Amino acid sequence: MPISDKSAKILILGSMPSDTSLDKQQYYGHPRNAFWPIMLTMFNKPLNISYKQRQQLLIQNNIAVWDVLQSCNREGSLDAAIKMDSIKVNDFHRFLTVHQKITTICFNGAKAQAIFNKYVLPQIKNEFSHLSYFKLPSTSPAYAAMNLQQKMSIWSNSLQYNTT
Repeated sequence: MPISDKSAKILILGSMPSDTSLDKQQYYGHPRNAFWPIMLTMFNKPLNISYKQRQQLLIQNNIAVWDVLQSCNREGSLDAAIKMDSIKVNDFHRFLTVHQKITTICFNGAKAQAIFNKYVLPQIKNEFSHLSYFKLPSTSPAYAAMNLQQKMSIWSNSLQYNTT
């Protein structure tokens, strides 16, 4: 289930939740994933607030969170392990029809963007041509090319620019 409200203006898309996230039934549930530290710091909230409070924080700031994939087969949690012949993408036409205020889609990493561009964009680009797209550095601990501060800076600048 996405974190969303009809007032959302930004949709942040991952590829597929990690095994830890699926077990916890929480987006970005791995303790070393930078997503929540980035969001909480950006909105000046303590890092120890509950998941329910985190969800509300995003909704209050017109941010929705979802994944490109509804399902896939993979061993472990890495995007590189996704078996592309097993993927099923989420229904973005329906989601965007319900969430009509969304103007920006931000991808949490390259894999989310690549799958969306190949399997979703051709189906929606004409009807939803007003959307803007941004690839942000993955918040996954597996993406070590940037440290937390670098990721935080890029995410914060991109999201603040797009929420104003």
